[in-house]
Amino acid sequence: MFAVDLQASGLSILPDRIQVSLPTSGVSISLLKLKLLFENLVGLSFIKMATELCPVYAPFFGALGCTSAIVFTCFGAAYGTAKAGVGVCSMAVLRPDLIVKNIVPIVMAGIIGIYGLVVSVLVANDLTQKLPLYTGFIQLGAGLSVGLAGLAAGFAIGIVGDAGVRGTAQQPRLYVGMILILIFAEVLGLYGLIVALLMNSRSKAVC
Repeated sequence: MFAVDLQASGLSILPDRIQVSLPTSGVSISLLKLKLLFENLVGLSFIKMATELCPVYAPFFGALGCTSAIVFTCFGAAYGTAKAGVGVCSMAVLRPDLIVKNIVPIVMAGIIGIYGLVVSVLVANDLTQKLPLYTGFIQLGAGLSVGLAGLAAGFAIGIVGDAGVRGTAQQPRLYVGMILILIFAEVLGLYGLIVALLMNSRSKAVC
């Protein structure tokens, strides 16, 4: 809220309206010229002032979405890698020849982190000091979509991989079934990545 009265030029700026009264009658000034006149006289810029569409806290939501994308997917990837890695280490005591073959769950768990990295980089590339609130909310939704989906996929891959590699050591026919289950668990994170990319493509807005 502000009020400026410049008697020399007849310019009066109020919170709700902008009025111009010049000594010479019949003179009309466009909004652009009025803005430039105000900037030259007062030294303020309308462009740098926060509005309801572009509040100062809007970049916070974009940064939160960027952080959520990489943090939650890394949580899922770390759990899946650790859980499946324990199973591989236990299995390798009796069947060391199956280590490379049963390392698939660990690789698939690590891919989950790449999904979050992709979305996080895309969101971070669009972060600016002046950001529309709409864009911030969309980026937050995109980050949570891929982050939570990757977290769920990482838990599924870790649990299935741990039990699968232990069972494969005793029954080799279980290997194909384990791979199929891991694939269906992996696509859960892929679903979140697709939704996040679609949401991020719709995040463009102007203040």
